[in-house]
Amino acid sequence: MANMAKSPTKFILATKLGMTEIFNDRGEIVPVTLLNTSTNIITQIKTIENDGYAGVQIGFGSKKAKRLSKGLKGHLKNLGSFRWMREFKSTKVGDKDLVVGDTINASVFAPGDIVKVSGLTKGHGFTGAVKRHGFHGAPASHGSKHVIRRVGSIGQRFPQHTLKGMRGPGRDGQDRVSIRGLRVAIVDNDKNIIAVSGAVPGAKGTLVEITSQ
Repeated sequence: MANMAKSPTKFILATKLGMTEIFNDRGEIVPVTLLNTSTNIITQIKTIENDGYAGVQIGFGSKKAKRLSKGLKGHLKNLGSFRWMREFKSTKVGDKDLVVGDTINASVFAPGDIVKVSGLTKGHGFTGAVKRHGFHGAPASHGSKHVIRRVGSIGQRFPQHTLKGMRGPGRDGQDRVSIRGLRVAIVDNDKNIIAVSGAVPGAKGTLVEITSQ
Protein backbone atom coordinates (compact mmCIF):
# COMPACT_ATOMS: atom_id res chain seq x y z
CA MET A 1 0.00 0.00 0.00
CA ALA A 2 1.36 3.43 -0.95
CA ASN A 3 2.20 5.82 1.86
CA MET A 4 -0.41 8.54 2.29
CA ALA A 5 0.74 12.10 2.98
CA LYS A 6 0.07 12.99 6.58
CA SER A 7 -2.06 16.12 7.09
CA PRO A 8 -0.46 18.70 9.39
CA THR A 9 -2.15 19.23 12.75
CA LYS A 10 -0.68 22.74 13.10
CA PHE A 11 0.08 25.23 10.36
CA ILE A 12 0.53 28.94 9.77
CA LEU A 13 1.91 31.40 7.22
CA ALA A 14 4.71 33.80 8.13
CA THR A 15 7.33 36.10 6.68
CA LYS A 16 11.05 35.80 7.37
CA LEU A 17 12.43 38.62 9.53
CA GLY A 18 16.06 37.49 9.75
CA MET A 19 18.41 35.54 12.00
CA THR A 20 19.76 36.13 15.49
CA GLU A 21 21.19 34.15 18.42
CA ILE A 22 19.78 33.04 21.75
CA PHE A 23 21.17 31.08 24.72
CA ASN A 24 19.70 27.71 25.62
CA ASP A 25 19.38 26.22 29.12
CA ARG A 26 22.99 25.00 29.02
CA GLY A 27 24.32 28.45 28.18
CA GLU A 28 25.11 27.50 24.57
CA ILE A 29 24.55 29.90 21.68
CA VAL A 30 21.79 28.72 19.33
CA PRO A 31 21.22 30.40 15.93
CA VAL A 32 17.52 31.01 15.27
CA THR A 33 15.38 32.50 12.52
CA LEU A 34 12.64 34.96 13.47
CA LEU A 35 9.32 34.53 11.64
CA ASN A 36 6.50 37.08 11.74
CA THR A 37 3.18 35.26 11.72
CA SER A 38 0.99 38.39 12.00
CA THR A 39 -2.65 37.22 11.57
CA ASN A 40 -3.79 34.35 9.35
CA ILE A 41 -7.47 34.43 8.40
CA ILE A 42 -9.48 31.47 7.12
CA THR A 43 -11.02 32.53 3.78
CA GLN A 44 -12.51 29.24 2.60
CA ILE A 45 -13.23 25.71 3.79
CA LYS A 46 -12.68 22.97 1.20
CA THR A 47 -14.90 19.88 1.45
CA ILE A 48 -14.76 16.46 -0.18
CA GLU A 49 -18.32 16.89 -1.45
CA ASN A 50 -17.69 20.22 -3.22
CA ASP A 51 -13.95 20.21 -3.94
CA GLY A 52 -12.89 16.56 -3.83
CA TYR A 53 -10.64 17.05 -0.81
CA ALA A 54 -10.74 18.54 2.67
CA GLY A 55 -8.68 21.61 3.47
CA VAL A 56 -8.63 25.30 4.30
CA GLN A 57 -7.58 28.40 2.41
CA ILE A 58 -5.71 31.04 4.38
CA GLY A 59 -5.20 34.74 3.62
CA PHE A 60 -2.06 36.45 4.92
CA GLY A 61 -0.45 39.87 4.57
CA SER A 62 -2.17 42.89 3.10
CA LYS A 63 -2.25 44.95 -0.08
CA LYS A 64 -4.43 47.67 -1.53
CA ALA A 65 -7.99 46.58 -2.18
CA LYS A 66 -7.93 48.22 -5.62
CA ARG A 67 -5.35 45.64 -6.70
CA LEU A 68 -7.79 42.78 -6.16
CA SER A 69 -9.83 41.45 -9.07
CA LYS A 70 -13.63 41.64 -8.89
CA GLY A 71 -13.83 37.87 -8.61
CA LEU A 72 -11.39 37.79 -5.71
CA LYS A 73 -13.22 40.63 -3.96
CA GLY A 74 -16.44 38.63 -4.21
CA HIS A 75 -14.69 35.55 -2.91
CA LEU A 76 -13.16 37.33 0.09
CA LYS A 77 -16.25 39.46 0.82
CA ASN A 78 -15.40 41.55 3.90
CA LEU A 79 -12.57 39.40 5.21
CA GLY A 80 -9.83 41.72 3.92
CA SER A 81 -7.41 42.20 1.02
CA PHE A 82 -4.55 39.73 1.32
CA ARG A 83 -1.16 39.68 -0.32
CA TRP A 84 -0.85 35.90 -0.16
CA MET A 85 -3.36 33.04 -0.13
CA ARG A 86 -2.37 29.43 0.48
CA GLU A 87 -4.09 26.11 1.20
CA PHE A 88 -3.45 23.39 3.76
CA LYS A 89 -5.04 19.95 3.58
CA SER A 90 -6.57 20.03 7.03
CA THR A 91 -9.85 21.42 8.34
CA LYS A 92 -8.67 21.86 11.93
CA VAL A 93 -5.67 23.26 13.73
CA GLY A 94 -4.84 21.25 16.83
CA ASP A 95 -8.21 20.08 18.12
CA LYS A 96 -10.16 23.12 16.86
CA ASP A 97 -12.45 22.84 13.83
CA LEU A 98 -11.98 25.87 11.59
CA VAL A 99 -14.67 28.01 9.99
CA VAL A 100 -14.48 30.95 7.59
CA GLY A 101 -13.37 34.09 9.42
CA ASP A 102 -11.36 32.30 12.11
CA THR A 103 -7.88 33.60 12.83
CA ILE A 104 -4.69 31.65 13.46
CA ASN A 105 -1.77 33.20 15.31
CA ALA A 106 1.57 32.20 16.81
CA SER A 107 -0.09 30.59 19.84
CA VAL A 108 -0.89 27.42 17.85
CA PHE A 109 2.78 26.45 18.32
CA ALA A 110 4.72 25.99 21.54
CA PRO A 111 8.44 25.95 22.35
CA GLY A 112 9.84 22.50 21.65
CA ASP A 113 7.54 21.70 18.72
CA ILE A 114 9.26 20.11 15.71
CA VAL A 115 8.21 21.81 12.48
CA LYS A 116 8.82 21.88 8.74
CA VAL A 117 9.39 25.29 7.10
CA SER A 118 8.86 25.67 3.34
CA GLY A 119 9.62 28.64 1.13
CA LEU A 120 11.39 29.93 -1.98
CA THR A 121 15.16 30.25 -1.96
CA LYS A 122 16.89 33.50 -2.93
CA GLY A 123 16.79 34.26 -6.64
CA HIS A 124 20.12 35.01 -8.35
CA GLY A 125 18.85 35.65 -11.88
CA PHE A 126 20.74 34.31 -14.91
CA THR A 127 24.09 32.96 -13.71
CA GLY A 128 27.00 31.11 -15.25
CA ALA A 129 27.88 27.48 -14.68
CA VAL A 130 30.67 28.26 -12.22
CA LYS A 131 28.28 29.91 -9.77
CA ARG A 132 25.23 27.81 -10.63
CA HIS A 133 26.82 24.36 -10.52
CA GLY A 134 30.19 24.90 -8.86
CA PHE A 135 32.33 24.21 -11.95
CA HIS A 136 36.04 24.83 -11.41
CA GLY A 137 36.59 26.63 -14.71
CA ALA A 138 39.57 26.50 -17.03
CA PRO A 139 43.21 27.03 -16.00
CA ALA A 140 44.16 30.68 -15.59
CA SER A 141 47.48 30.26 -17.43
CA HIS A 142 49.11 28.47 -20.38
CA GLY A 143 47.27 30.35 -23.07
CA SER A 144 43.81 30.58 -21.47
CA LYS A 145 42.18 33.90 -22.24
CA HIS A 146 38.54 34.97 -21.78
CA VAL A 147 37.53 31.33 -21.23
CA ILE A 148 38.29 30.83 -17.53
CA ARG A 149 34.61 30.69 -16.49
CA ARG A 150 33.22 29.04 -19.61
CA VAL A 151 31.47 25.67 -19.51
CA GLY A 152 33.84 23.77 -21.79
CA SER A 153 32.80 20.83 -23.96
CA ILE A 154 29.03 20.20 -23.98
CA GLY A 155 28.87 17.34 -26.47
CA GLN A 156 30.66 15.09 -28.95
CA ARG A 157 30.69 14.30 -32.68
CA PHE A 158 27.88 11.77 -32.36
CA PRO A 159 25.05 12.31 -31.75
CA GLN A 160 25.33 15.80 -33.21
CA HIS A 161 23.34 17.61 -30.55
CA THR A 162 23.64 18.63 -26.93
CA LEU A 163 22.34 15.89 -24.66
CA LYS A 164 19.31 16.63 -22.53
CA GLY A 165 20.16 17.52 -18.92
CA MET A 166 23.59 18.97 -19.72
CA ARG A 167 24.47 21.43 -16.97
CA GLY A 168 25.16 24.99 -18.07
CA PRO A 169 24.26 28.65 -17.48
CA GLY A 170 20.65 29.53 -16.63
CA ARG A 171 18.23 30.80 -14.03
CA ASP A 172 19.49 30.18 -10.52
CA GLY A 173 17.51 30.12 -7.28
CA GLN A 174 13.80 30.72 -6.64
CA ASP A 175 13.31 27.02 -5.92
CA ARG A 176 10.82 25.72 -3.38
CA VAL A 177 12.70 24.13 -0.50
CA SER A 178 11.46 22.51 2.70
CA ILE A 179 13.61 22.28 5.84
CA ARG A 180 12.49 19.53 8.21
CA GLY A 181 13.29 18.89 11.83
CA LEU A 182 13.47 22.52 12.99
CA ARG A 183 12.63 23.12 16.64
CA VAL A 184 10.48 26.01 17.85
CA ALA A 185 12.66 27.93 20.32
CA ILE A 186 10.49 30.94 21.24
CA VAL A 187 6.84 31.89 20.72
CA ASP A 188 5.96 35.55 21.35
CA ASN A 189 2.16 35.78 21.23
CA ASP A 190 2.09 39.55 21.80
CA LYS A 191 4.32 40.31 18.79
CA ASN A 192 3.22 37.25 16.77
CA ILE A 193 6.81 36.08 16.32
CA ILE A 194 8.06 32.52 16.22
CA ALA A 195 11.78 31.73 16.52
CA VAL A 196 12.90 28.41 15.04
CA SER A 197 16.35 26.85 15.35
CA GLY A 198 18.60 27.03 12.32
CA ALA A 199 18.10 28.67 8.93
CA VAL A 200 15.07 28.70 6.65
CA PRO A 201 15.00 29.33 2.89
CA GLY A 202 14.59 32.76 1.33
CA ALA A 203 15.55 36.36 1.83
CA LYS A 204 14.08 38.73 4.41
CA GLY A 205 10.39 39.25 3.74
CA THR A 206 9.96 35.89 2.03
CA LEU A 207 6.68 34.04 2.62
CA VAL A 208 7.15 30.71 4.41
CA GLU A 209 4.79 27.95 5.49
CA ILE A 210 5.23 26.46 8.96
CA THR A 211 3.69 23.04 9.54
CA SER A 212 3.95 20.48 12.32
CA GLN A 213 5.66 17.15 11.70
